[in-house]
Order: sequence, then C-alpha cells, then structure tokens
Amino acid sequence: MPQPSFLSAIDWQQPWLASLRQRALALVEAIHASVAAPTEATIGNAMRAALNAAARTQDLRTETGLPLQFVPQEALLTGMAYEAFIAAEGCVPTRDNLHDFFNALVWLHFPSIKARLNALQAAAILQAEEQLPQAGTQRRGPLRDAATLFDENAALLVVADTELLDALRQHRWQEAFVQRRSAFGTHCEIQLFGHALMEKLVDPYKGITAHAWPMVVEGAFFLLPQADRQRIIDQHIRLQLTQALRPVDFTPLPVLGVPGWLPGQDAAFYADTRVFRPKRRGDVKTRI
Repeated sequence: MPQPSFLSAIDWQQPWLASLRQRALALVEAIHASVAAPTEATIGNAMRAALNAAARTQDLRTETGLPLQFVPQEALLTGMAYEAFIAAEGCVPTRDNLHDFFNALVWLHFPSIKARLNALQAAAILQAEEQLPQAGTQRRGPLRDAATLFDENAALLVVADTELLDALRQHRWQEAFVQRRSAFGTHCEIQLFGHALMEKLVDPYKGITAHAWPMVVEGAFFLLPQADRQRIIDQHIRLQLTQALRPVDFTPLPVLGVPGWLPGQDAAFYADTRVFRPKRRGDVKTRI
C-alpha cells in the first residue's frame, strides 16, 4: 500500500505521540485508502479530504461558529494574514507537508484551544490594522507573540503535584525528573500541542525544548479515561487563554527529559547543563 512520503517519516510508536496516535493513524489509513497512484497532488488532496471528513464528523468550528475546512495553500487570499483568513472564512490553508499535517491534527485533537488561539490572533491583527492602517508592517505585540509560541511550540503540562510543578519552573531538573520520576503518569502528564514541536520530534535530539503551559488538576483527574482527560484539557485551557496572554506565561521544558521519552535517562543525562540549564536570576515565574 503506498504511503505519503512526508508521513512515512513519523514513528507513531514514540511515547510523545501516545495521546494523538489513535486519531492520527485513522487519518493516515484514510489517506492511504484513497491514493492509488501517489503523487504530490494526489497525496495533498487525499490528506485534505481525510482531514475534512474528520472535521465534519466532529463538527469543527471557529469561535464565531464557521464550519472549519482544510484547503490548499493557494486559497489564502493575497495580502491577508493567515490567522485572519481562518477567522473570516473558516478555511485553514494546508500545505502537503508534516508541519501543516500536524497543525491539522491538533485542530482535530484540541479544537477549542485552536479556535481560541485563532480568535485571539485575528482580533490582535484587526486591532493592529485599525491603529496603523498605513503602516507597511504591523507590530505583533506580546499577545500575538505568545499565541504563536503556544500554537507552534507548546506542551501542555497537566499536573496534580504542585511541588513537581515548582521544581520544573525553578529548573530543579534532578528533583523533577529523577527524584519525582514516579509522578509522571500518575500525577503528571505531558501532551504535545505545538505542531512545529511535533515536527522537530520526527527527528529527535536531546536539546528540543517546549514552551510548557501548566494546568493544575486534582489527583482524580488521572483516573479518568484518556478521551475524558483530553476533553477537559481542551475546555479548561481554552478558558485560560485571554488577551492577557504573554510569553512569560510559559515555562521551558526539555521534552526528551520527560521520564520514559528517551533511553538512558540517568542522573548524568540530566546533569547536561547545555540542555537542562539552571534557572537564571531574574527569570519571571510563570502563572498557573
């Protein structure tokens, strides 16, 4: 059975893809089933068709209620910002590559968060256009910068152990990843959100660092089925995302330090200060 070349690079058995695996493999199977003669054009069309079928099944919509669909990159109107186009048309320009495939996958997996981020970006773009209608370039501002960081590189840090959260924020890596290792999976889980982050992890290297977004929960949260946890995360974090969003709201997380995500994670592994850097004096503490 032919396989799209850009999807063949993904190892879906990697632990950081566990929460996405079932939905992603269903998409890949649907793409395979509809491609008899794989070419760049047929692969891209099959991918968007599979994504749109899934979007209709889930009734995906923008925050203003527009049905969401994935369209070729050429549909993006000349001179219109990407996020503004999605908000106005309900159409997500989607190229035939891993970056955009992962972006679409996150739309399916965390639709409320994605819709909220898009609404924040679109509102910020409109405000900038109204304030600087004659400017050749627009000032992005901290809201757009933070929304972009979230969209591209966020990892959702869902945690019931607040001491573990504090250790991660303060870069006490040995405490977080060695001494509190057993908390991962029982009182803490990491779910990838950023599609650029996922793309980097297709060819993983130790130094990959995410912008972690903390979400504090009760211990009973981790006893819920996976689908229920995912829905709660999607709805809760959507409510956390407001116009007050700023880049300082994240905490850095070397993702391959997450216990079980890479072999050889002993004390020496975490002693590598090129990756597990000590916290600098004056670093801002992120909010919950």
